[in-house]
Amino acid sequence: MSSELLPRRMLMTADAVGGVWDYALELCRGLAASGIEVLLAVMGPAPEARQAAAAASLWGVELLAAPFRLEWMQDPWSDVAAASEWLEDLALRRGCELAHLNGYTHGTLSIPIPRVVVGHSCVLSWWRAVKGEPAPADWARYRHEVTSGLRRADRIVAPTCWMLNALEEHYGPLPPGEVIYNGRSSEAYGPAPDKETFVLCAGRLWDEAKNAAAVARVAGRLPWPVKIAGATAPLDGEGGASWPAGAATLLGKLSAERLQRLYARAAIYALPARYEPFGLTVLEAALSECALVLGDIPTLRELWDGAALFVPPEDDDALETALLTLMNQPELAAFLASRARRRAVRFSSTSMVKRYLALYRGLMAAAGTREALTSCVS
Repeated sequence: MSSELLPRRMLMTADAVGGVWDYALELCRGLAASGIEVLLAVMGPAPEARQAAAAASLWGVELLAAPFRLEWMQDPWSDVAAASEWLEDLALRRGCELAHLNGYTHGTLSIPIPRVVVGHSCVLSWWRAVKGEPAPADWARYRHEVTSGLRRADRIVAPTCWMLNALEEHYGPLPPGEVIYNGRSSEAYGPAPDKETFVLCAGRLWDEAKNAAAVARVAGRLPWPVKIAGATAPLDGEGGASWPAGAATLLGKLSAERLQRLYARAAIYALPARYEPFGLTVLEAALSECALVLGDIPTLRELWDGAALFVPPEDDDALETALLTLMNQPELAAFLASRARRRAVRFSSTSMVKRYLALYRGLMAAAGTREALTSCVS
């Protein structure tokens, strides 16, 4: 299909807190091959120096950061409104022809260009999965604002079927949606020549959804070392998962390069998650040929069934048994590691970018974007 239907320049929102940042850079890297320039508008905590350097290394990416509070933070709404004005000005003044929004509320932007809203996770589905009950009334404003943003989108994207269905359940009825699996380059990850006998877990450790605390709790029962990477405190320093004292080694927040080296060496990767709409760390571990032990939840089954061992997230004994099984049966561990790697290459950055380019082409063709933009600014 012709590249003439692709946007020459687009606006993409992101935050620098978790997996959305890595997803955004992976996508920007692929879009560059099609000549698409990206204004990467980051809200929330400012990107760290290493993150800013990674963005600066990509062709066609201009990083713009503003400290507006994110929609899931406490009392963010005046900041959300101010951020909308900032984004609208950027899109119009810089001639953006499409908006790719990695958050919900800015789906209401008053700009004459197609808006793609990507649902990476949400508070209401998180609360249901982690707490086992509906989110409390304190989140009514969040529900209203997210619903408004989703319903103004031209297309909704989610990284798994479960997540797309969850958005419909909590905020529907919604505009057309589709599933585009997240992707990673298989060239960036791979196993070391000799795997080492330790268990790795990684993620936002303060987030109860990741359930990394369960890995820490069982560490003392295992013959192998357990290493856990990630921040142990949330952004505001309050709340989050309680951390058990135990035998696990807490590595703190690591750079992508250090994590790559750990994945390459680790024989087993464990993430007994309660809630994980996709799980980039699992994909990275699988590409690095780690044997996977995962929480038995719908999204991880959707992605990794047949290529991992699954355990109920609340069952520490089952987690211990699964890890001991792999430690005591190296042939099984090697088989599952190989299966995980073969499954992981399906979730390639090339495939992800191809799907997004097809989506952008369709929306551009339907909207007549360039004519509408010229009329607006003339």
